[in-house]
Amino acid sequence: MMPDTLTKIERRILDYIVDSLKRNTYQPSIREIGKRFGIKSTKTVSEHLQSLAEKGHIERDASRSRGVRLIGVDLAPNLLNVPYYGRIAAGEPALLREEIVDTFGIDRKLVSAPDSFLLKAEGDSMKEMGIFDGDMVLVEPTLREELKNGDIIAARLDGEATVKRY
Repeated sequence: MMPDTLTKIERRILDYIVDSLKRNTYQPSIREIGKRFGIKSTKTVSEHLQSLAEKGHIERDASRSRGVRLIGVDLAPNLLNVPYYGRIAAGEPALLREEIVDTFGIDRKLVSAPDSFLLKAEGDSMKEMGIFDGDMVLVEPTLREELKNGDIIAARLDGEATVKRY
């Protein structure tokens, strides 16, 4: 791939497709691309996309309005896969799962410890702290001696877990 071979409009269209995929997880349609750049003709947009394909930046499926696949672009370089272990009680302690249920891509800027994990709050005893039933809670393992009064913690006692204020 040689970025210097792109025309100014091709570079702008490619950047727009990348940004759209990062924001929406789907690419813009031919009409949306045309509207964004003031191109009235869908044929002209198709020609720009075809040129991007010929230059090795995208693959096209001309039978679909959103039939563009980026080549050689990592859309999630700043994401860290964080394990999700299921629900944690925001109220009475509940049994905590030991196995990973799923993983979620979280922006690295939000994850300060490599062993962080996610739990889903169950109950509403922490709603005053902004944690509502069904919210995902990002947990950063911390030594007990590092905790301060008022910290919000996820604690496990005898295999049961809860989220509370320390």
